[in-house]
Amino acid sequence: MYKILSINPGSTSTKIALYEDEKEVFVQTLRHPEEELSKFERVQDQFDFRKNVVMSFLEKNNFNVNNLSAVVGRGGLLPPVKSGAYRVNDVMVDVLTNRPRLEHASNLAALIAYEITKPLGIPAFIYDSIAVDELQPVAKISGMPEIVRESLIHTLNMRASAIATAKKIGKEYEDCKFVVAHLGGGVSLSVQKGGKMIDVLSDDEGPFSPERSGRVPCRLLMNLCYSNNNNKKTMIKKLRGNGGLKGYLGTVSAIEVEKMIKDGDEKAKLVYEAMAYQVAKGIGELATVVKGDVDAIILTGGIAYSKLLTGWIKERVEFIAPVEIIPGENEMESLTLGALRVLRGEEKAREYTE
Repeated sequence: MYKILSINPGSTSTKIALYEDEKEVFVQTLRHPEEELSKFERVQDQFDFRKNVVMSFLEKNNFNVNNLSAVVGRGGLLPPVKSGAYRVNDVMVDVLTNRPRLEHASNLAALIAYEITKPLGIPAFIYDSIAVDELQPVAKISGMPEIVRESLIHTLNMRASAIATAKKIGKEYEDCKFVVAHLGGGVSLSVQKGGKMIDVLSDDEGPFSPERSGRVPCRLLMNLCYSNNNNKKTMIKKLRGNGGLKGYLGTVSAIEVEKMIKDGDEKAKLVYEAMAYQVAKGIGELATVVKGDVDAIILTGGIAYSKLLTGWIKERVEFIAPVEIIPGENEMESLTLGALRVLRGEEKAREYTE
């Protein structure tokens, strides 16, 4: 039996989980007060603080880390990497500590995992990093030579949902073609073929979401940027944080929006349906990448629990392929199952190099 500790740092919390093979022993969210985090100038500076919180929790719950088989962390914002598992090594630690692509709490996962495993002589992994970029060359062309399209999406949950769907339909994942939509605070989509995400719609070039504006008309966006004394900080907040449902309806909660609709709010209904409409358009857009030859369309993420939203999407896209709904973020389970496949020899972990 393999005992695997999974670590997933967020902006104000660190989620940890312990699994014995596929069995969940516990999942715990360790909250970090803003007054604690505000002491640190950079995210990387939070390393000792967050590591100590994790270790303290394990000690208080009488868990002996010597019993672990491996530790796996959410993959941070490295330079572009491939999907699957990477063994955490000194090179990766150096990059995430001293020159990450962007500052992000997920960068701490590999650092904490490595620190725990080093004295134990067991492996530390990351799995399906946010920075996975397997776009085919034609997909990287943006239309503006100065801008190369990147892949920064909800890789972990998307691939886990696709792997689970392949198993459900009795096919090897690498033999399947899927279009996957992650529906959460941000919405992103991918088309997967041959075990790779060959094209994507990131949360700034696809559908709007509860708090993000998604793709908006460029010309009108440019006009807005240079009007009303708007500055860069203001515009970023309009795109990420105050966009989408928040911008139109003043809330990021899909549950609240559905209550508004139930109470007869026609504007709420129009905006919520527009979000479903845009997700459906994105699915149709990515289906053309594989010429409509799609084994399944997968809807996942926290808002996939909404039968109203997924119903609207499904009725627009089920002509393309069967629709599978796998609600929830499923990140801790996805991390663990990825590491478990490596430990069992079903996948190989890559060695990280610059």
